[in-house]
Amino acid sequence: MDQHPRLKTERLFLRKLALRDVEEIFTSYAQDPEVSRYLPWGPHQKKTETRASVKRLLTNDHTGLSLNWIIEKSENADLAGMIALNFNGLKSRLGFVLARHHWGQGVATEATRSVIDWTFGQPGYEQIEAFCDEENLASARVLEKSGMKRESLLRSFGLHPNFSINPRKCWHFVLRKPIVTENR
Repeated sequence: MDQHPRLKTERLFLRKLALRDVEEIFTSYAQDPEVSRYLPWGPHQKKTETRASVKRLLTNDHTGLSLNWIIEKSENADLAGMIALNFNGLKSRLGFVLARHHWGQGVATEATRSVIDWTFGQPGYEQIEAFCDEENLASARVLEKSGMKRESLLRSFGLHPNFSINPRKCWHFVLRKPIVTENR
């Protein structure tokens, strides 16, 4: 990608992650154990953890391995969370995190649909996949409402240190780019 796209929806603005976001990420969701419950990282105890995480994500953006967007509410620029695409050939892996006070408002679904639409509008990207813990019903619902299909339940797949050191079962969701045929 030559440039990080900005995406706009009816209620949201998705913009490139920046170092200036560290403070707000830390206070809005990174230190919240409920938010990180099903994620591969535990709640951040210090802002230095959040800063290191943001720097790592920015490096991945710079090298073309991923795109990381901050999700902001359009009406007040309130940081609602983050959504990311990690690239692997023709596949893209989607992931998101949302501050707890934005749960249940359709924010994650709206952001996910926007990223999916943008991705399938790019040449060469044929499939988007996502994974979520089998007990993470809210994220599974977001993925389903965004058009993704449960493809399989993977055993011993996801590491979620907030539960245990042992890998957990995760749902594998997939959405393939629709095939467009021309009528001749």
